[in-house]
Amino acid sequence: MPHSGRRNADQAVLTALACGATVEAAARQAGVSAATIHRRLKDPAFTRRLQRLRFDMVQRTAGALTAAATEAVRTLLELMKASSPHASRLGASKAVLEIGMKVRETAELEERLSALEERLAADGST
Repeated sequence: MPHSGRRNADQAVLTALACGATVEAAARQAGVSAATIHRRLKDPAFTRRLQRLRFDMVQRTAGALTAAATEAVRTLLELMKASSPHASRLGASKAVLEIGMKVRETAELEERLSALEERLAADGST
């Protein structure tokens, strides 16, 4: 059964670290020593699991934000109407412009990257 306890401790450590806890805080939460965590962080498989967990958390967060984006845009557009206070209209207008530019830049970069990947794949298959 000791392996099960270690797995549980590892999972608690991974979750705490992925959420931004310090090694000391993660050790307290998982019921292990900070030295144990430092030793585990030297294990490439453990650090890969940590990176994968962090990546998964970022992906889920991005998905949730994407799902909420339409409502956020509606809210900004509503705040831009003449019935809103001047400061609210100005802030909403700035946000729409800034976000719009970032989204456009990201879409263009993704398109260019996709084209490069397709070209590399085509070159590699010949």
